[in-house]
Amino acid sequence: MNTTLVLATTEGEPSAVDLLLPAWPELIAGIVAFALVYFFVWKWAWPAMTRTLENRQAAITGQMSAAENARAEAERLLEDYKAQLAEAKAEAHRITEEARSGGEELKADIVARAQAEAEQIKSKAREDAENELSRALADAQGRVGEISVDLAGKIVGESLDPAAHQDLIDRYLADLERL
Repeated sequence: MNTTLVLATTEGEPSAVDLLLPAWPELIAGIVAFALVYFFVWKWAWPAMTRTLENRQAAITGQMSAAENARAEAERLLEDYKAQLAEAKAEAHRITEEARSGGEELKADIVARAQAEAEQIKSKAREDAENELSRALADAQGRVGEISVDLAGKIVGESLDPAAHQDLIDRYLADLERL
């Protein structure tokens, strides 16, 4: 079989090299067509693709720089936010402490005023009690004097007028106070 194939190829059929190489007119037409396509690609398509790629690269670079700027701005805003938050916490703590100390001062002031008022009430009550005691004593002394004069009048057997014997009543009361 091998021999028949070799004989068949040598007898009138094209050789392997003839099968690889096209005919001269086809080869020239292919080279001219390739040159025309290459020329059009080189003249119009390649610059258009290059511009498109450059524009795309510029857009990507711009987007990357915008993203970097946005990231830097976000970091700056975050730092500002953290600083403001720390400041707000410090202010809240200060206000709380002021309110606490103010409340304690107010409490102490209220307690002091209440104690002062209580002392005033006590002193007024003592004074009122002393005044009432003095009045009661004066009343009692007057009544004791009258009763004594009445009793003395009953014992002596004659009527003694308390107004007439006021000196006697005063001496008697003075003696009672010494006792």
